[in-house]
Amino acid sequence: MSTSILDIHAYVGVSDPKQGLTFYCGGLGLSLKKQLSPRRLKLEGAGTPIYLLGNHPEIADLGSTSATRDFERHWMPVHLDFIVTFLNDMVDQLLGHGTALDRAIKEREHGRISNMADPFSKGFDLIEFFGNGYTAVSRSVQIGRLE
Repeated sequence: MSTSILDIHAYVGVSDPKQGLTFYCGGLGLSLKKQLSPRRLKLEGAGTPIYLLGNHPEIADLGSTSATRDFERHWMPVHLDFIVTFLNDMVDQLLGHGTALDRAIKEREHGRISNMADPFSKGFDLIEFFGNGYTAVSRSVQIGRLE
């Protein structure tokens, strides 16, 4: 059985969420749809949802490995999340195509997530949402209060 992708999300790592919001909204014309936390912002206005992720530790814990985050020129810290209906089936399908599973599937408030790497060592995630996905996240964060 072949499993397919439902949607795709883009995640952009920024060193300063306020500056990221100013650039992506003020400069590129996107708009803030939802602030999921002080360092996680959902933007709209492009063909796919774009999430700004800020203030992460310098070393990224990727489960089976770690990597240093770098915001120097020619490094665009973007990763993709593929939204799927049947996470286990998609993981199995991709493992048969040279993909690595970085860590065991995790369950979060919004759904289940699998951290993976393609055959070229590029990281991506598979997400199987529960119910309304990120909309169901219970954290109450006031938009505009970035730390």
